[in-house]
Amino acid sequence: MMTLQANHISKSFDNHKALDDVTIQVPEQSIFGLLGPNGAGKTTLIRIINMIAVKDQGEILLNGKPMQPSDASQIGYLPEERGLYKKMKVGEQAVYLARLKGMSKHDATVKLKHWFGKFEMDSWWNRKVEELSKGMQQKVQFIVTVLHQPKLLIFDEPFSGFDPINVNLLKAEIINLKNEGSTIIFSTHNMASVEEICDQITLIHQSKNILSGEINDIKQRYKTQTYEVEYKSSKALLLPESLFHIVSTQPKNNHLAAHVKISDNATSNLLLQHLIQQAEIINFQEVLPSLNDIFIREVSPKQP
Repeated sequence: MMTLQANHISKSFDNHKALDDVTIQVPEQSIFGLLGPNGAGKTTLIRIINMIAVKDQGEILLNGKPMQPSDASQIGYLPEERGLYKKMKVGEQAVYLARLKGMSKHDATVKLKHWFGKFEMDSWWNRKVEELSKGMQQKVQFIVTVLHQPKLLIFDEPFSGFDPINVNLLKAEIINLKNEGSTIIFSTHNMASVEEICDQITLIHQSKNILSGEINDIKQRYKTQTYEVEYKSSKALLLPESLFHIVSTQPKNNHLAAHVKISDNATSNLLLQHLIQQAEIINFQEVLPSLNDIFIREVSPKQP
């Protein structure tokens, strides 16, 4: 297993500050979401962790020790911009790439045959890469990335170009890799996928780390004291406007559902007391913001 720390990382290109004192800590055997809009600095940080780019300041620690060039063999990296040799046969190229990671031809072939079978790709082995769709090529690259069982996996937009069935297939494999002991950094713009599989996140915006933590803790931090009540009633809800604001009301599950925001002078118990007097309550729960809502709130231009 592996813990990764990137402490106070800064990086500039000419007059552009790509990273400005960014710190992340990725716990062992976790899926860590690295988020941010285009140009925020995510890819630069990933390239520094992979020792493709050199940091200006800061340190990268693996299991508490400064990262060394020899540690590269413990990392599997699937970049957003991917490419295979178009004229090579799929199996031949996959074995070649696996051998670059230090695997023997025999071990690489055995493991590749296993993965090709798992992904129902056996018939692709002797086909040229150029005959495959983009999604099929990405499956090959995903397999090659994880084949040598690295302790740290970094996936940059791994679901790009996939249909929903294959997205679910890769999600299941990523979760399985975590359960088998891998530590995973997962970078994407798909907030729904982040909510589904990530344990913790960091949000980078304009080269700075502006938000970090466990997903549930972050949602609690951004909640707006809004509750959803699903109810049966032939009349509209009437609530004291000084205490409650009915944000919306709409049909749901053959009933009505209202979103109600409570003021600082009220409580959820008080809201429930008012509601019980007017309607049959089917469901009552606090509404937490989605990661997508939080992302948009933090990276949108602030109004003066």
